[in-house]
Amino acid sequence: MIFTPTRLAGVWVIDLERFSDQRGFFARTYCRKEFAAHGLEPPVAQAATSFTARRGTLRGLHFQRPPHEEAKLVRCVRGAIWDVAVDLRRDSPTFRQWVATELSGDNQRMHFIPVGCAHGFITLTDDVEVCYQMSAHYEPSAATGVRWDDPAFAIDWPMPPVLLSERDRSWPDFT
Repeated sequence: MIFTPTRLAGVWVIDLERFSDQRGFFARTYCRKEFAAHGLEPPVAQAATSFTARRGTLRGLHFQRPPHEEAKLVRCVRGAIWDVAVDLRRDSPTFRQWVATELSGDNQRMHFIPVGCAHGFITLTDDVEVCYQMSAHYEPSAATGVRWDDPAFAIDWPMPPVLLSERDRSWPDFT
């Protein structure tokens, strides 16, 4: 895997190293030793997948409150998304800043989002499937979020959402 740091501390873009032959390719999507070498040691407590049928659907911005915070490793295996991490760590030099990367079934890129960051994405194509690995179990009482269009973050989304859940539409402003 090829780890590229972003401007937000602890947020990484990870590209797969493909080993190809006439059959296709093989690539690791997780290796505890490689993650540890980059200071990332999230235990994988849970894995999940989401399917989104419609281009322009926005999911997020989600996170879990203490003591149930979670790091996420996000990978789009079909279609394409614009994946966003927002730094909510008050002691961070990049507090309230965001970073985004395009993840797709074609580029096989992953996004590592550490504890203390909110996460969301907008689908760039129809029929999108996203796989997640999380460092903590989902705890409904700790699940929360912030608005996708909160002026405190000024995220420059690539398009306006055409579909948004009522829950994601009603998150409060961060302030």
